[in-house]
Order: sequence, then C-alpha cells, then structure tokens
Amino acid sequence: MALRLVLAAAFAVLAPDLAAAGAPALGINYGQVADNLPPPQAAAVLLRAVNATRVKLYDAASRVLSAFAGSGADFTVGLPDRLVPRLASDPSAASAWVRANILPHLPATSITAVTVGNEVLTGTDTTMLRSLLPAMEALHAALTACNLTSRVAVTTAHSLAVLSSSFPPSAAAFRRDVLPYMSPLLGFLAKTGAPFLVNAYPYFAYKADPDRVDLSYVLFEPNAGVPDAATGLRYGNMLHAQVDAVRAAICRANYGKAVEIRVSETGWPSQGDEDEAGATPENAARYNGNLMRLVAQGKGTPAAPGEPLQVYVFALFNEDQKPGPASERHYGLFKPDGTPAYDVGVKAPTISGWKGSGSGSGNGTGGGTGLVVAQGPGGADGVGPGTGYYTVAAAANKVTPTHRP
Repeated sequence: MALRLVLAAAFAVLAPDLAAAGAPALGINYGQVADNLPPPQAAAVLLRAVNATRVKLYDAASRVLSAFAGSGADFTVGLPDRLVPRLASDPSAASAWVRANILPHLPATSITAVTVGNEVLTGTDTTMLRSLLPAMEALHAALTACNLTSRVAVTTAHSLAVLSSSFPPSAAAFRRDVLPYMSPLLGFLAKTGAPFLVNAYPYFAYKADPDRVDLSYVLFEPNAGVPDAATGLRYGNMLHAQVDAVRAAICRANYGKAVEIRVSETGWPSQGDEDEAGATPENAARYNGNLMRLVAQGKGTPAAPGEPLQVYVFALFNEDQKPGPASERHYGLFKPDGTPAYDVGVKAPTISGWKGSGSGSGNGTGGGTGLVVAQGPGGADGVGPGTGYYTVAAAANKVTPTHRP
C-alpha cells in the first residue's frame, strides 16, 4: 500500500494527465538487464516525466506490475522465449501462465498486450519457429476462457530482418523462408485484432554505412528526402520508410488493411565502441528528441498519414549487463541513478533517496520509501534547476538542434 501511495503521489506531482493535455501517448521499453537499477516506484517517476503512459516489459515481473497498480499506465508484458515451446505443446501451461502473471494484477494494473517471444522468426531454432503461432493461439484461448480477449491482445515482436528487402518501401516483401510462418501469423493477428510489432533501428543502417547514409535522414532532421518512384511518396526520415516497408510486405501477404503496425522498439545509443559510428550523446538526444516531437504531432507515415504511429522508445535505463558491443549498454534515456543520460533540451525531475540495489538479474530490490522528487524554485511543473523535464509536450515545441558532429 505504501508503494502505491508513493507512486500515486509522484504521478500527481509531476505532470497533468495526457488525455487532458491532448497529447498522444509515448511508449517506453522498461528493460531490466542490469544489477544497479532503482526499484519500480522510482522508474515510475521517470516514466511519468517523459509522459510515457505505455510501458513495455520483457517479462511479467510481479513487483513492477504491482508497483504500478492504479497508475493508469498501459502495460505490454512479455512471455519469454524459453516458455514458447512449452505453451505450444501444453495448452494448460498457457492457462497456468495467465493465472500466475495476468489475473493477479487486473484490473488495478492495466495490461493491454502480451508479446510471445521476441524476434523469434529471425532465429534459427526450428522448434521455436514451429511453436510460435501455436503458443500464441494457446495464450489467446487461455485469455478467452477468462473473458479477457477484449482487453489483452496477443502478439509478438519482429526484427526488420524478416524482410527480404526494404527499399524502396513499396517493393518490400517478407523473406521466403519466413513467409510460411508469417502468413498464418498475420491471419491470427487480423482475426484477433492484435497489432504487428516491429523493432526498427535506423541507427543500425547508419552504423553500417556512415559515409553513404545521411545522418539528418536518420535523425528526423531537415533533408532532401528519399523518393519511392513506384508510389510517388517522399520519405523525410528512415523510420517511416522502414515502417512502410513492413506495411508493403503485409499488404503483399493480403493482410494489410486489417493489421495495425506499431514500432515496439526504436532508439539511439549515447555511447559505443570505437567502430560504432554515430553513437554519441548528441545524436541520441537528436534522435529521441525529434522522435518525441513526431509522436506528439500524431503523424502517420507517408503511406498511412491518417494513422498516428504508436512508438515504444528503447529504453528507459542504460542496462549494464547487456551483452554485445558497448552501444547495447547505452540506449537508456536515464542512467540507473535517475539522472538523464543526455540532454534533449527539456526538463526531467531530480530523484534521490531510493533504497535498495539491483539483484544481479536486473531486478532492483528494496523498499524505496525514501523517494524524493525535487521541484526546485520553478515548482512542480518542472521549471527549475536541473537538466529538465523529458516531456512529449515540451519536445513538440523544441527547436531542431543545429549542431553537427
């Protein structure tokens, strides 16, 4: 109860309700592959500071979902890869998972979707490939038995590597080896009304070929744009081109009008190894700051301008235990101590006094009852000392930076 009171108070202090402000909701990925993260009630303050009312987890951590009870945030939770074959072979396992991970938190915490595995169709495990759709169907059936399908969607996130080509966007198609699994999966999404999720990172394209890829094009900044001769559409940024490539591939599979596309991950690292071009705080600030402005404006892509694109930024925190190149550990908007990883030119709260530390699995522990939100002379609206408020509303009014590396 104490945690819920702290959370409710923090949300009340930090910012007005998004619906009242008329701004679109921003999504944030709350990864926890770290041993030094603060407890979830501290994370809640930072999420509210960026006006993120949609949160995506990679598991269904009870301590996180419980901490957000009554917050109004909509959660997408994850069923991990290791459980996919089990649900596919044993439908009762799906019912047990729903009872253990979903039912205890409803309705106090809003859970709107479950992702089954992550980027499964670009893997090489044939058991996983064959198990994905049966696992999704089993989970959907378990939710149906609990009368939850109108509230909780079942989907899965894909890498852009499911495409055989992505440029021009109108010519994109799914890989031939993926299509036997993708086609029935699209049918499931269309039938159940669940969204198609894609993890899209323009950073990877720039990193691979910085001499030929226009930095302004990938950072949502003014540029000449890239035309698609087949459609006559001109793309002012790579993210929109990537999304419309997915849209074309879905349409080519005859499910285009029935399936919504959402960007389940996108972001830019603030630090990387020597051979990771563009991984700087300045570029991360430009990418995410401009992305926030795009979300705030409610714009769709050139191929679907009337459909505001729902985006989940990766990620809330830098995660020190992620394997791979240095960039993998520097995608966070915030450092684990709650300070901004870089300045996007808008305000963020100063938070101190949380108790507890990471557990080694990326799950912070401790009571967190010492949570403090520093208002400064400007008061609770965030106008005061510090690096400032990371809000979508503020990002919408931010002037595009002119600095070039």
